Amino acid sequence: MAAPTELLAAWEIGLTLPASSAQRAVLLHALARPGRTADELLGVPVGTRDAELLGLRAALFGDVLSVRIGCPACGADLEFDVDATGLAAPAPATEPEPLTDGDWTVRFRLPTPADLLAVRDRAAEDPRRGLAARLVLEARRGDRAVPADRLPERVVHLLAEAVAAADPAADISFAMACPDCGEQVRTQLDIATYLWDELDSWARTTLADVHALASSYGWTEPDVLALSPLRRRYYLELAGHG
Repeated sequence: MAAPTELLAAWEIGLTLPASSAQRAVLLHALARPGRTADELLGVPVGTRDAELLGLRAALFGDVLSVRIGCPACGADLEFDVDATGLAAPAPATEPEPLTDGDWTVRFRLPTPADLLAVRDRAAEDPRRGLAARLVLEARRGDRAVPADRLPERVVHLLAEAVAAADPAADISFAMACPDCGEQVRTQLDIATYLWDELDSWARTTLADVHALASSYGWTEPDVLALSPLRRRYYLELAGHG
């Protein structure tokens, strides 16, 4: 697990990046896969990245995720806890089974963060078609090869479904009935954003602890970070900050 100094260093860098940016997801993924370059991390399938971020989150803050969403029908706040271990999915195949539909056969690969970034940056393009064109390794209708950007709408739709089925961890979502109005509410978990928010809260609390203990005892930041959370809390109570 990443040390407190590593977490604080990542948090400090993350503060300089745009909110909810893909770069923050890469930064967090680097904590789960130390020693990997940004290009390597951007080339990992999205579901694999999200599964590793879930593992990092469990190691840092525990298995239980608290989720809060608003009902779009009545505006009620819905809060529930989710066991992160139940969200884990098997690692996807290196190359999924080809999509077949009638005389169509399409070989494809799984999307990576780099693919999502490329599609997002081309705002004028239909994102589904843009992503399909990047993921298709070979498309054939009978004996005829078809360019990836010339697939008919039906095949593009089927390809999106095949990609989702091949990498289920890339779409972590929940559905529940609103207890106030009965409306079915569905939400998607963006684990990178969720984890960043938790890291941000932890870092600010940790630095406040460092400030309090440094002021009371003259300790340095490394001194305070070397303490276990339990001992740190006890010293804060003794110093009148508990």
